[in-house]
Amino acid sequence: MPRLMLTNARCAKLFHLMKSTDHVYDKPDHRQTFEGILYRLRIGIPWRDLPKVFGHWSMVFRRFHLWSKKDVLAHLFKALANIADIE
Repeated sequence: MPRLMLTNARCAKLFHLMKSTDHVYDKPDHRQTFEGILYRLRIGIPWRDLPKVFGHWSMVFRRFHLWSKKDVLAHLFKALANIADIE
């Protein structure tokens, strides 16, 4: 799975953007949870089939649902689209 994982630099940039929303606080397992969300969205598996390496599937789903409801993910993806390296 390491090929699909975020690098430390990319992860730091993502969490800097996420913290700017005022809805995400610094928590050690956010990276693992965010990797699980990206993995699930990329692969298209049911939440219950999420590998254990990302934590319990229900915790990952709850955080995905919370971040979606608070527009954290929408803010993140819009910010990433604005700073995209098109070249």
